[in-house]
Amino acid sequence: MIRLKRDYILNTLFLFITAIGAFLIFVILLGIIVVLFEESFPAIKRFGFLGFVLSPSWDPVKELFGGAIPLLGTLITSLLALFLAVPIALGIAIFITEVAPRRLKEPIGVAIELLAAIPSIIYGMWGLFTLAPINAKYIEPFLQMTLGQIPPFVKLFSGTPLGIDLFTASLILSIMIIPFTASVARDSFQLVPAVLKESAYGLGATKWEVIKDVVFPYCKLGVLGGIGLSLGRALGETMAVAFVLGNLNQFPSSLFSATATVTVKLANEFTEADKDIHLASLFYLALLLFILSFTILAIAKYFIQRTQYK
Repeated sequence: MIRLKRDYILNTLFLFITAIGAFLIFVILLGIIVVLFEESFPAIKRFGFLGFVLSPSWDPVKELFGGAIPLLGTLITSLLALFLAVPIALGIAIFITEVAPRRLKEPIGVAIELLAAIPSIIYGMWGLFTLAPINAKYIEPFLQMTLGQIPPFVKLFSGTPLGIDLFTASLILSIMIIPFTASVARDSFQLVPAVLKESAYGLGATKWEVIKDVVFPYCKLGVLGGIGLSLGRALGETMAVAFVLGNLNQFPSSLFSATATVTVKLANEFTEADKDIHLASLFYLALLLFILSFTILAIAKYFIQRTQYK
């Protein structure tokens, strides 16, 4: 009887502690939102939503602030990184799950996951000292002489190839998010029932037809969820982008232009903000980035769960 009572107390205590840990996440999340909103309220009150989001001004002397340029720079770098990374990541996931022999699947999977463990500042230093010079000397001039000569792409590849620009930042981001997309896509592909693929092979389908007509339709929500997680990762990246983007408060005129992102502007100006409205505007940018990232990650998580419980 005493033992049963003790077990009941310990079980209740265990449930209580785990429940506190679970609800603590909501408290932290709510606390972040409250702090960001409270600190950014002076900027919200002064500039409003559309007035801030659509304004390209960023003049600490005149106390005129707008988030159009860093918000646009964040979206462009992240979406371009997805455009470059998703085909490669899906190719890796397909190779691991459907093509590679068993002895290669585990080493390749581990190598991809280790790629995600590299600190972002290492990517940034590598981008600044290795990738940027290569881009400026070889890749960007080559793109100008080839794709840049096609009328629809002339403006896209115009400008002076310096290597410190939108293209290099997006390329580094794409390398950083490949492991996330590839890992989630691989896990989604492995959820496809073997009987579906075997039935398709039994009907005479080729490997490509099985992948295209069976695997992808079955786990497309999981793949979209992985892409969404990668987009959230790209939106919040700071150090890797800060090294190679240039941090100029100007709209990019081409892929070879320097611009700014929200995270880079926060990192570079937060300690230098000596006026309340400047600091509030930086918090306002952080609040908008938080809402955008949270929304994208929530949608991505929903897609992944839909695939897991399908």
